[in-house]
This record gives sequence, C-alpha cells and structure tokens, in this order.
Amino acid sequence: MSTLAVYDINHQKVREIELNGQIFDAKINPSLFHDSVRSHLASERKGTAATKNRALVRGGGAKPHRQKGTGRARAGTRRSPLWRGGGTIFGPMPRDYSFSLPKKARRAALLAALSLKRQEEKLILLDGFPLEGFKTRQVLEILKRFQVENALIVTDAQHVFLERSARNIPGIEVLRYESLNVYDILNHEHLILLSPAIEKIEGVFAS
Repeated sequence: MSTLAVYDINHQKVREIELNGQIFDAKINPSLFHDSVRSHLASERKGTAATKNRALVRGGGAKPHRQKGTGRARAGTRRSPLWRGGGTIFGPMPRDYSFSLPKKARRAALLAALSLKRQEEKLILLDGFPLEGFKTRQVLEILKRFQVENALIVTDAQHVFLERSARNIPGIEVLRYESLNVYDILNHEHLILLSPAIEKIEGVFAS
C-alpha cells in the first residue's frame, strides 16, 4: 500500500488515501505496453478501402474480338486486368485489422500503465470536479493551478459539464473509468483520477 494526497480543485490538500498496491504498484513491462497500444490502434482502423476485381467491374459479357485473324492478342473479356477499365489484381478489400490480447495481458498492461504514472509522479487525485455549467475557462483555470497542460481525466460516471467543457481544450481528454485503456494513459502526460473513480477502479481490478 502507498499513500497519496487528494486535492480539491483549488489545489488544497483534503486528505490522504491508501492506494491498492496490486493496482498502483504493479510490475512495469514495456512489451505489454507495445502489444496493448498496437491492439488499440489496430481496432480503430476502419479497413474500408476497396477496389473492384474482374468479377466486380462492368462489362465482359461478350468476347471483345474474334480469336484469330485480327493480329491482336487473344482476349476473352474486357474485364481483364490487362485492359483499361478492367479489374484490379490483389487490390485492397474491406477487412478487419483488429486483434485481441489475452485477458490477463490486457489487465497487466493497464495496471502497469497506472503504476507508471504513479512512479513518475504524474498521477493526480481530485476529490471532485464540480462545475455549475459549461465552463471551459474554469476548467483551464483549475488545470493551471496544477500546472497541467496535457492530461487524461478519469471520472466515475457521466459528468456532462466536465466532458463538454473539456472537449475543446487541446491535450485534455475525459474518460469514464470503464473506458480506461493503456493507449490513452500513455498518450497523456498526466493522469487525473477523481476520488470516486479510484474506488470503482479498485473495485474492478482488486483481487
């Protein structure tokens, strides 16, 4: 167990909490980060590129010209890849690029990413993030108090005001705890966890 301070939005220390060592003191394995990030990026590829092969292009019902006597090469269809307007050989077709990692590997990679942020002292715990409306400027002021310009903010539930206020700020992203992933953690300099989200995360991963 390790203790970490919890702050309010005014950067005033509220209390200290003990973090679960299984989650925030896990073994860091860079190869798991690599595999997890590859899996995440591959799943986001659309894979919608497509070309028409000789079975899909228009035409080809009749033989273009007779077999012999014209001096031209033999041809049976206008859809041949050798002809202009013919089909494409081995062109891209719609496909799914995604691949999944074993469940234990995904879990180990996520815990390692959380532990890495704690070891680098880039983990910030907030008691809450109260907003009375859509206040982008207020969010910027709060982040400035913590000297944060690039951060992933993890919430326990839907926070409409926070999510919509932060979405126009470059480098800031708001995620709910169930969508937490290795790529977004590593892609941001700081990780900001709301206090209720910590309890949810520990409830899911503590064993």
